[in-house]
Amino acid sequence: QVRLVESGGGLVQAGGSLRLSCTASGTIFRINDIGWYRQAPGKQRELVAIITRGGSTNYGDSVKGRFTISRDNAKNTVYLQMNSLKPEDTAVYYCNAKVRSTPSRTWDETYWGQGTQVTVSS
Repeated sequence: QVRLVESGGGLVQAGGSLRLSCTASGTIFRINDIGWYRQAPGKQRELVAIITRGGSTNYGDSVKGRFTISRDNAKNTVYLQMNSLKPEDTAVYYCNAKVRSTPSRTWDETYWGQGTQVTVSS
């Protein structure tokens, strides 16, 4: 079993910055893709950013150029630096990880964090 714990959410004014962190713990051999999704009230969950173990990244169109994802494989941690925040970035942000639990397994299991609230005031 793997647990993802997010931190860093909060209230910020438009134009401000926040940095989210997500640390994985538990039975982990290797974390492959890890990233962030968000869900605003009344909307579907959407991709914010994802990073592969090798460092390749993919961003949702609405955050390109403003958000930066990074990871520390030694710490099983992923970060999301959010700059130039807008009121429409307000949402619960969820960490998502694809984890290989043992060397003998040939598939990854997907885990979600509990979410952290980001609120951007205008």
